[in-house]
Amino acid sequence: MSPLVTPRRLAAWLLLVGLMAGVAAALGVFGRGDGAFETVTSVRGETYRIATDGVYANSALQLVAEGVGWDVFTLLVAVPALLIAVPFVARGSFPATLVATGGMGYLVYLHLEYAVTWAFGPMFILFVSTLAASLVGLLGAAAVLARAGLADRFDQRFPRRAWAGLSLGMSLLLVVMWSGRIADALAAATPVLHGESTMTVQALDLGLVVPISVVIAVAALARHPIGLAAAAAFAVTFVMMSAAIAAMMISSWMVTGVPAVEPIVVFTLASVAASILLSRMLASVNDSVSREAAARPRVVEPYLSSP
Repeated sequence: MSPLVTPRRLAAWLLLVGLMAGVAAALGVFGRGDGAFETVTSVRGETYRIATDGVYANSALQLVAEGVGWDVFTLLVAVPALLIAVPFVARGSFPATLVATGGMGYLVYLHLEYAVTWAFGPMFILFVSTLAASLVGLLGAAAVLARAGLADRFDQRFPRRAWAGLSLGMSLLLVVMWSGRIADALAAATPVLHGESTMTVQALDLGLVVPISVVIAVAALARHPIGLAAAAAFAVTFVMMSAAIAAMMISSWMVTGVPAVEPIVVFTLASVAASILLSRMLASVNDSVSREAAARPRVVEPYLSSP
């Protein structure tokens, strides 16, 4: 029986997802309206400014300011990287499939956050559709990687200790940073939520990103084949997310005039460090194993029962 997900089918799906993400990012960059804002008061008594037109109308100024940078990065860097990987994925390249897996992970987080954060509007259906397509693509890429074989895939050059140090260190930074932000909001009579009803970003980072980062780091340290492959794919997500956050902070600084030097420096350095480790991870791949595994017939052991 032929597999449901093949490299060529995955490549076609990756192309579709990349185009969907590109359309969403382009609308975010070029469909924001005339940049007008007005001051409103939330049901909590918080006074903040919202966009009055464009695809992100009724969203807070802070959110729109940061979203500009994220959409620009997605449009100019993340989407092209995914589209470049398409022909290599179609040919069954293991490193390219790792890159595609990590890129899908980036798009899953991006559109999950966008779908539950931006004010309800015309982009909602596109965000949810791209989120679903990205998640399906992520699972499909994982299936292709697993079928290609993970045992003996990486050699001793894989920087598992360095990766674990970077991943766990950034996870700790997120915990400390967001714990302070949450504590301040809980102690305030009127928490700063920019009109939101809860802290969506903090919930996603502490409830998803940190646990996933820790599990992958530990599995990679243990040299588990799945952990090494997951670390290589997640490193792609890490690079994109860190660079996108730096772009967000720069964009916010330009729009609001509030400096954000420290987070820009931290996440830029994190992206550069992860890029270096990612290059070492991909260099440690034995890409010939995929062809050997694909050609090797599966042997099913008969079930034996003792009398």
